[in-house]
Amino acid sequence: MHFRRLQLALLTLLLTASPLAAQAQKNAGNWTEWETITPEGEEFTVTMPKNPTTEAAKFAYHKMELNTRLYLATSSAGPVVAVASFSGIKSNPAEYTEFARFNSYIDAFKDFFPPKVRTKDTAITKLTLVSSMPFHGYTGRSYKISIGELSGTVKAFVTRKRFYAIVSLNTKKDDALEAKFLSSFELPDRPADAATAGNQAQAASGEQPLEAQPGQQNQAKPEGETPRTEEAPTTDPNANAANNTAANQPPPTQQQPNQKRGPISGGVLNGKAIYLPMPEVPAGEASGVVLVAVVVDEQGTVIEARAVSGPPHLHGAAVAAARLARFSPTLLMGEPVRVSGTLSYNFVRAN
Repeated sequence: MHFRRLQLALLTLLLTASPLAAQAQKNAGNWTEWETITPEGEEFTVTMPKNPTTEAAKFAYHKMELNTRLYLATSSAGPVVAVASFSGIKSNPAEYTEFARFNSYIDAFKDFFPPKVRTKDTAITKLTLVSSMPFHGYTGRSYKISIGELSGTVKAFVTRKRFYAIVSLNTKKDDALEAKFLSSFELPDRPADAATAGNQAQAASGEQPLEAQPGQQNQAKPEGETPRTEEAPTTDPNANAANNTAANQPPPTQQQPNQKRGPISGGVLNGKAIYLPMPEVPAGEASGVVLVAVVVDEQGTVIEARAVSGPPHLHGAAVAAARLARFSPTLLMGEPVRVSGTLSYNFVRAN
């Protein structure tokens, strides 16, 4: 009798455990079935876990209204993979650089994406630029990203029609899954147009294709909309300090009637930032002051950053933090302008 009761208890336990194990496997994001999708109206192809959720909506960004689409596979306890697709900012190199357009899109992505993944995390904890990475002729960048307990990689690209952010997140490191998803994303080659020729000529001259050039207008805006304007911070009386950091910059091109002037000098900009993240301190002992020369575009986004002084082993952390700083737009005679200056980072050795 005792043996029969034991058999019955074991059978009950197995029957109860089976659905729980299946649910646990699902919650852990152990995706076994993947599919290749090419959504209608999109330019990309990607391989994702089968039956991803999709969403199309309007997203308010400053005075713009962007069209967004999200393709998402997620779980309550495991990995997240997604493709965010944006449109609404026209491609017009005659008015502003492709880099400025890219910057506007990545700024919108930082507000749009976190609530889609974790409703309790409404902001990106960290977004660190890793590298520039042109892809099939398109402007692109790679970032490290953290949202709450999730961390991973974002690869972002801008075409003439759309902006794409391809995201892989997880609560633990899984290089194989991340590589499988990110490497599956494909775009058709960019047509050989005037913009491509311009980028090729820029690359041949040794210039960085993602850096805004003097004399160009760097403000991205949607069709039929004008950019927002806010009261500008006053310029620093010690503006001459910034002039020394720009001594090795190429001279500005001759200003054309329909072009905006080059950046104005703003001196030390730390006190003028509306968002100034602290740099990550490298492993080991670290101390010293690093000065980073920056150029801020008409929207208040840092578009150039390079370390000009301080301990070399701290340059990378300081530059990465400087690129994430944000400022209110600066107005000169009622027109938004770019500003050059420096950001100072004081690294203190931990006790």
